[in-house]
Amino acid sequence: MDDLAAEWGAALEEQGVENADAMAAQWAAMVDDGDSDLENSTRGADRVLNQEEIDNLLGFNIEDHISGDTSGIRALINSALVAYERLPMLDIVFDRLVRETTTSLRNFTSDNVEVSLDSISSVRFEDYLNSIPLPAILAVFKAEQWDNYGIVTVDSSLIYSIIDVLLGGGRGTTAIRVEGRPYTTIEMNLVRRMIEIILADAEKAFAPLTQIRFNLERLETNPRFAAISRPKNAAILVQFRVDMEDRGGKVEMLLPYATIEPIRDQLLQMFMGEKFGRDTIWEGHLATEIYHATVEVDAVMCEEELPLSMILDLEVGQTLLFNVAPTDPVSVKCGDIHLTSGNIGRLGERVSVKVNKPLRRPRMTLAAFERAVQKDLEKT
Repeated sequence: MDDLAAEWGAALEEQGVENADAMAAQWAAMVDDGDSDLENSTRGADRVLNQEEIDNLLGFNIEDHISGDTSGIRALINSALVAYERLPMLDIVFDRLVRETTTSLRNFTSDNVEVSLDSISSVRFEDYLNSIPLPAILAVFKAEQWDNYGIVTVDSSLIYSIIDVLLGGGRGTTAIRVEGRPYTTIEMNLVRRMIEIILADAEKAFAPLTQIRFNLERLETNPRFAAISRPKNAAILVQFRVDMEDRGGKVEMLLPYATIEPIRDQLLQMFMGEKFGRDTIWEGHLATEIYHATVEVDAVMCEEELPLSMILDLEVGQTLLFNVAPTDPVSVKCGDIHLTSGNIGRLGERVSVKVNKPLRRPRMTLAAFERAVQKDLEKT
């Protein structure tokens, strides 16, 4: 670079420029800085980004995720979760479950039990399993009519409180926890009875919508053995609080969206008995108009198939013989539909048919309906 500055300085002196050496040195320094910047930028183009730079580009901060503030790509992924607010009937169902369970647990424990609904939220199945505080008991149950599964989770506080109450623990005393050991057979059986009561109350809560049977399949203490859905599938998480004076704990019910899919239409209702896409006033008006509609009815004495050649040879005065007697019943039809049968007679100056069988109400098939519509179009 010094040689380049000397050459530029000599050239500037030949042209009579003042301070030629200083100007040539300044130009050489500028060229040197430009080369170093170019080299650094070239090296940066081939450099691999680390995880922190990738997270910054995507807008994802692990500290914000841990604290519950999801953003960037994480918020985009979680936006696929179905909000339970789209199923307004769930609030009514679980409110009924709270009332039913409060009464049932009072009878079960002979104690003053208060059950309250803490929250209803949408979660991913994997996230829920990872968030369960251990030790806990997970009950896997099957919804028979829906042909799918759900989970009821009872935390350790409620487990020991129920055991203490059922085994004669005094009021005003805190249940003693024995950590670091598995639950005994007696404890598991007592908790099983409580869960069966909760599932029976859940059947009553869903009864106005649909008849359902919840059968308890098994009890687990390890969340990994209670996998009933894919890890990324969305589910409804319902959290209940059970208080028995100074004791109590939490019960959680998890229902994957695949489980409640068969009754999705009922859960979309805003209130019990709501009908979608129907107008009862219009239905009544339509029924009234149909009852007053005029319908042509034919009394058919006999039907026979004749060859076309015989029909073409018919002459005036020729007689066709049918194998029908005057006392044989005639068929009463509306179009191609057989309604009833009767006997032909006379009433005054008119020929009449006496109906001798109740009116048959057949279900018109699609083909018969199309034929009837076609005939009406041909007549018009």
